[in-house]
Amino acid sequence: MTIDDRRLRERTAQRRLITSTARALAEKESWDVVTTRRLSAEIEYSQPVIYKHFASLEDLAEAVALEGFDELTDALTHARRDASPEDAVGAVARAYTSYAIENPALYDVMFTRVTRLSFGGDDAPPPLPAAYGELRAAVAMIAVERDIDILTEVLWAALHGLIMLGRNGRIRPDKFNERISRLIDQFSAR
Repeated sequence: MTIDDRRLRERTAQRRLITSTARALAEKESWDVVTTRRLSAEIEYSQPVIYKHFASLEDLAEAVALEGFDELTDALTHARRDASPEDAVGAVARAYTSYAIENPALYDVMFTRVTRLSFGGDDAPPPLPAAYGELRAAVAMIAVERDIDILTEVLWAALHGLIMLGRNGRIRPDKFNERISRLIDQFSAR
């Protein structure tokens, strides 16, 4: 192994440690505690080492969000592929909500924190359209002659709304699964 290969491997490991520590801190306490000083203390790297990988906390949050989109895409892909065509929307909807509920701080950085990540344009980082693509692929199985993109956007918005309203105590928590089932039924109706 060359010195350059070893350095690259070390830099990759450092970067991974920084993002995983930021994510763990955010999940445990909140994104407000994720500072370079706190990360430095947690991982025993100097702040300049952290800044060598991420020019700002915004850059770090975006890197964590992109990792989250990769994970979400994997979860949605598995759910869709393991379901029959008529059950794909339900499987993907449940995988999406489970992911959001199990990773609230990560979900926040992906969908509610202000970032420079662009969803709608051609410059969107690949993990963003990949996650949307999995939702769209499930909806396409039941869309028939309906506009797939509109249906996908409505499903995504409805899932996000149910997640956030439930998490913030705005709707009855004991009815979450029933709401998801009703939403799936509405999407599956022709």
